[in-house]
Amino acid sequence: MRVISKKILREFWEKYNDAEEQLKTWYKEASKANWVTPNDIKNEYAKASILKNNRVVFNICGNSYRLIVKVNYKRGWVFIRFIGTHADYDNIDAENI
Repeated sequence: MRVISKKILREFWEKYNDAEEQLKTWYKEASKANWVTPNDIKNEYAKASILKNNRVVFNICGNSYRLIVKVNYKRGWVFIRFIGTHADYDNIDAENI
């Protein structure tokens, strides 16, 4: 998958250092993945939440942080839509961000 954009992750882990290793690992795994359906993601990340509008929520650092991506399965693209604390996540509409 082509992940767009790593810069968002980098800026986040510069602010929240404890998230750096998990975000780097997620980025590396997602970049090598070939997700064709949401089930492909669930097979790799059992705790990921599949939402409407091709959104997927990943728990980072034991659910301290949330990463929301929009997946274009046909083109093999993953767009990072949000990364934030659990409290930040509670204040957004995850299906439409």
